[in-house]
Amino acid sequence: MFVSMKWISEFVDLDGIDIDGLIHRFTLSTAEVEDIYHKGNDTNNVVCGKIVSIEDHPGSKKLHLLKVDAGDKVYDCVCGAPNVREGMKVAFAKAGGFVAGTPIKEATVAGYTSYGMCCSEAELGISADGSGLMEITDDIPLGTDLKTVYDIEDTIFEVDNKSLTNRPDLWGHYGIAREFAALTGRELKKPEELDLSAFDNLPPVDIEILDSEHCYRYSGMTAENITVKTSPVNMRIRLYYCGSRAINLLADLTNYIMFELGQPMHAFDKRKVSKIDVRRFDKPFEYKTLDGIDRPIDENTLMICSGGEPVAIAGIMGGDASSIADDTDSLLLESACFDGVCVRKSSSRMGLRTDASMRYEKMLDPELTVPALARFLYLLKQIDPEAKITSRLSDNYPHHYDTVKLSFDKAYIDRYTGIDISSDRIYDTLTALGFGVERNGDDFTVTVPSWRATKDVTINADIVEEITRIYGYDNFEIRTAEEALYPVLKTEEKRCENGIKDLLVKKYSLHEVHSYIWCDNKKWEGIGIEPEPNVELLNAMTVDNSILRRSMIPTLLVFAQENKGYASDYGMFEIGHVINGLDENGLCDEQKKLGIILVSHTCGERDLYLRLHDMIGKMAADIKHTPVRFENTEPAHAWEHPKNTASISMGGKVIGSMAVCHPVVLSKTDKKAAIVFAEIDVKDFANAEGAELEYKQPSRFPGIDVDLSLIGGEGMRYADIEAAWADTTALPFFRSASLVDVYRDELGITSITVRLHFESDERTLARTEIEPAVDNILAFLGMNGIKLK
Repeated sequence: MFVSMKWISEFVDLDGIDIDGLIHRFTLSTAEVEDIYHKGNDTNNVVCGKIVSIEDHPGSKKLHLLKVDAGDKVYDCVCGAPNVREGMKVAFAKAGGFVAGTPIKEATVAGYTSYGMCCSEAELGISADGSGLMEITDDIPLGTDLKTVYDIEDTIFEVDNKSLTNRPDLWGHYGIAREFAALTGRELKKPEELDLSAFDNLPPVDIEILDSEHCYRYSGMTAENITVKTSPVNMRIRLYYCGSRAINLLADLTNYIMFELGQPMHAFDKRKVSKIDVRRFDKPFEYKTLDGIDRPIDENTLMICSGGEPVAIAGIMGGDASSIADDTDSLLLESACFDGVCVRKSSSRMGLRTDASMRYEKMLDPELTVPALARFLYLLKQIDPEAKITSRLSDNYPHHYDTVKLSFDKAYIDRYTGIDISSDRIYDTLTALGFGVERNGDDFTVTVPSWRATKDVTINADIVEEITRIYGYDNFEIRTAEEALYPVLKTEEKRCENGIKDLLVKKYSLHEVHSYIWCDNKKWEGIGIEPEPNVELLNAMTVDNSILRRSMIPTLLVFAQENKGYASDYGMFEIGHVINGLDENGLCDEQKKLGIILVSHTCGERDLYLRLHDMIGKMAADIKHTPVRFENTEPAHAWEHPKNTASISMGGKVIGSMAVCHPVVLSKTDKKAAIVFAEIDVKDFANAEGAELEYKQPSRFPGIDVDLSLIGGEGMRYADIEAAWADTTALPFFRSASLVDVYRDELGITSITVRLHFESDERTLARTEIEPAVDNILAFLGMNGIKLK
C-alpha cells in the first residue's frame, strides 16, 4: 500500500519534522515500510503557459508550431499533441528545466527550434494520461510554477500489506495519520464532513438486508444535478501516487475516500439503481462486473441487488450494467460493511481480489460507513457546488460489535515491559491512539475504539503493545531479565518420539523425511494407489491435493519411487499426522503415526521383513522395555501384501501393522527391489504400559547354557515356545532364553533352536540341578505339540 505524506499532513501538522526519520519510526512502531519515493523532486521550471498561436508544421501532419506565453515572455515550441488549441493554458517546461528527471533543452525539431516543451500529465509523472497536453484551469496566473499550486512534490512510502493484516484501521491515510499524531505528540485533525442531519426531512433510500449474517451495515444516500465530470488535479495526483488511476469524478471520489478513511464505497447510477436489497441467491449464475468479465456467482456469494436484480458483488466489485457513465448526473451512494470471511472466500473462488476486498477481509469497522458518506458528500459539494442531496441518510445496521473494556494498573505495564513508564505517558499514549481512558491514580480502565475492536485489541497484553511501540522499542534499556527458569518437562509421547528417532537414525541409519498431510493424487496413482475416501479440503490449492491421507505409507512409497536410484539399500521414516475421518464432534480425527519403509536391492523380502521385525522389537525393548507381538492379519489397505501382513501389539492392544509391499504397487514403485514397511500409532505406543528397569549385580559364578532344537507343526513360531518359561516360579535358576536359529526343510517342517541360560548367585551349578527345569519346559512344550528334534 502506498501512502502520501502530503495527504497525511492534512490531518497532522508535520512542519519542522524530518519526514524520512518519521517514516523510519513508523517502521519500528507500527508496520514495515518497504521503500520511500520522493516524487516531483526531479521536476523543475515547469510553469503555467498559454498557447497564443498555432501553425501547422509545413513538413508534418502531426506537428504544430506554437507560441506559448509563459508569463515572462513568449516562447516558440514544436508540439505534436492532438488536443492543442489557441488560448489553452498548458504545463510548459522551459529550456533548462527538468520533467520527471529528463532535462529540457533548446532543440531543433523537424527544422524548427523549440525553446521548451508542452507536457502531458503522464510526462510530468502525475498520472497515466498521455493522450494530450495537461490543461490548466483559467484561475492559475501565467508563469506560475506548477509545483506551488499542485501536489506534484510529495513523499510516498510503501507499506508491506502483510504487516497490516491485523490492523484494518491502517488501510487508509487517516488511520496512519493517527499513528503519526501519537508518535509526534501532535494534534490529529478530523476530516471535514457534511452535516447529514440537515437532510433528515428528505425521503429515505429503500435499503433491505436479507442476509444480516454477512452484511453488518449498509448506509446510503442519493444526489442529483452533478455537472462536474472530472476530478481536480490534486485528487488525480494523489490517486495516481497511491496506485490508482483517474476515471471520472464519482468513481474517483469513492477511491479517494477508500484511500483516505479505509472505507470502500460504491457509486451507482441512480437512473439504473433506485433501491437496495442485499442477499444471496439459491442457484449459481454468471454476472458481468465492471471490468467486462463474466464472473461465476454461487450460493455463498453475497450480492447487492436493486429490486432483486444484481448490481454489484458485495465488497468486491460493481456490475457493468449499473456503472457510472459519461452522462451520469445522479447517484445512489453505497457505504457498507460486510463479513470479511464471506468476502475473502468469494474473492478466492472467483480469483478476483480488489482494493475493496482486501480491506473488507481485514474486518472493517462498521462505524466507518456514515463518516465516509459525510466525507464523500462534503468533497462532492466542494468540487461541484450545484450538486443536490436528494435523500436523508438511510442506515441499516443489524450487526454491532461488542464494546471492549480493559482494566489494568501501572504495575502491570511495568511488569511486562521491565521499565518504568509513567502513568501520564500511558494516559497520553492511549488517548492519542483514540482509546477512551478513565484514570484513577495508577489504575486505568480503557475503552477500545471501534476501529481497533473488530479483531485487534482484545486483552490487556494488547494494551502493553500499544504503549511500548509508541514509547519505542529502541528506547528500551537492554538488560538481562531476572526470572526463574524451569525445565520443560517432556511428555511420555514426546520422550518416545525422541527415542524412536534416535534409535532409527543412530542404530539403523534410516533417513528422516517430512511430507504434507494431504494425498498427492498424481503421484499416488503413479505407483498404483488410489486415494482412499476421507475428509477433503474445501480450499485446496489444486484438486489433486484435496483429500487428506489416512496412512503414512503411500507417501513413503512415493519417496521410495522418487529415490530408487539413491542406493542399493536404504530406509526412511517419518512421524507425521493422518486423518481418520471425523470424530463425534464433527472435527477431523487426527492421529500421529510413525511410518517406516525399508528398500533393498541386495536381499529378499523375507530377510528384509525379518530385519524390520527386529527393528520394531528393538524399538519396543529399548524405549518401553516390553516385548511386542506380531500376528498374521488381513491387509487393511491396497498397498499391503495379501499374505505377508502382520499386526503389531503391545500389552494386548494393537498399535500398528507391518507388511511386504503388494506386488502391483511394488512393480510400479521399484520392480527390482524388495520393499517392506510398518506403521505404528505413536500415542498408543507411548501409552502402552512399559516395564520398569531393574538393576542386578551379575553372578560371580559361571552359568550353564542348554540348547534345545525343537520341532512343531506347520506355522510354529517362537512366540508359541516362549510361553514355556513365562512362569519362572517352577524353573529354579532359570535366567533367560534366546533364539539361536530357525530352519525349515523341504517338507515345510520347521525346526527352532533356543538357548536357555541358568545361573546361581551363590555357587557354580551342577548339571543335575537344572535338569528339573529343563524337563518342565519340555513337558509344557510337549502338551502343545512341540518336541525335541
